[in-house]
Amino acid sequence: MKKIAIFLLIVVIIICIIFGLYINYKTNYNIYRKENLEFETYLNKEIYGAELVTVINKAINKNEQNAVDKDNKGIYLNNDENSIKIEIMITDNDTIYPMEIIYNGGTQNFISNYRNIQFKCVDIKYHDTTHKVKYMLFEQITE
Repeated sequence: MKKIAIFLLIVVIIICIIFGLYINYKTNYNIYRKENLEFETYLNKEIYGAELVTVINKAINKNEQNAVDKDNKGIYLNNDENSIKIEIMITDNDTIYPMEIIYNGGTQNFISNYRNIQFKCVDIKYHDTTHKVKYMLFEQITE
């Protein structure tokens, strides 16, 4: 009888561990989905330059919160976990600018020049390990 009780206790403990791991997985999954949704809503959506600055500010804020390292030019490095990189394709001069250039150059300058210009998110990429958004490309669609 004692052996059956020990066996049942071990089975209950294993089930509790598996259930705990599942709850932890679902919690992390929901947190990642919520974080991704902040950025995924812009995919294939046309936005104005002022709203693009808001997206850039969100990405910069996330990178700062996650202590993402920068290179010697002040560009955030990909850490394969939670870094976010945004690039903006300006068709006026066929140049792709990283978000840090716009942010450091003064968002007010960008807003004054591109406030009424529309942009569209044409690409999103995800980190392989965490499946969080790692890259977004916005393209200018009006001049």
